[in-house]
Amino acid sequence: MANKERGQNPAIGDNLTLRFFSYNANLPTNVTIQKVDIYFMDDTLVSESNPHGLRLVETVTDISHNGTGQYSATINLVEAKFNIGRYVDEWTIQTEENLPLGITKNEFKIYPNLWFTSPWPIIYDFDFSFRPNKIRSGSKRYLEINIVPNVPTATDLERYYAGLVISADIKISIEMECVECMPDEQDLRVIVDRQPVTVRSKLQNFYFLDTTDIPCGIYNVWFEMGLGENFYITDKQQLQIY
Repeated sequence: MANKERGQNPAIGDNLTLRFFSYNANLPTNVTIQKVDIYFMDDTLVSESNPHGLRLVETVTDISHNGTGQYSATINLVEAKFNIGRYVDEWTIQTEENLPLGITKNEFKIYPNLWFTSPWPIIYDFDFSFRPNKIRSGSKRYLEINIVPNVPTATDLERYYAGLVISADIKISIEMECVECMPDEQDLRVIVDRQPVTVRSKLQNFYFLDTTDIPCGIYNVWFEMGLGENFYITDKQQLQIY
């Protein structure tokens, strides 16, 4: 049983985490979440009064508060309740105490399991990149991490490997390369040590980096990705904090 995000091609049997971010004037701001209703978009139920064929599957009231304006709800995609197809997660929220309840709707999709057969082992690589690679000291920003399978394009293999990347676990590490007062000990130079990249959207991934207490200088950044029995460690790329 795998733990997936909404953009990680969840399949039947996975635990799916649905995230919710709330902002006021671009500042993370807490709200009150009453519940999350999960609807299946059932083509057999499409009608004039129900144009999307929505059928209620589950209501979640156990909502995790993960930080200011950050929430998540986890559902188990058990076969008896969920099918392959499209879903709507409807969040009932209250932004302020005296205001009426509001509804925010998002979508996710449950995919079939990924199968591929071949008479020989398939050996290909992946291209990792991130941006921005220059950040002013004191900034708090998301690094956008992109992963592209380095395989023949427009093939079933390319689509297969893209699906694997979407569902793979990604970790990020950052170490000092050139700063004014760099420790002699190698382990003290590491400021981010194999931290999971949890905000995922298909082949795009996001890691929030707070540079407030990080000295100016050049830093090495690299990534790790596990795909089945294969484990990839990327080359080191450089990030400048100035």
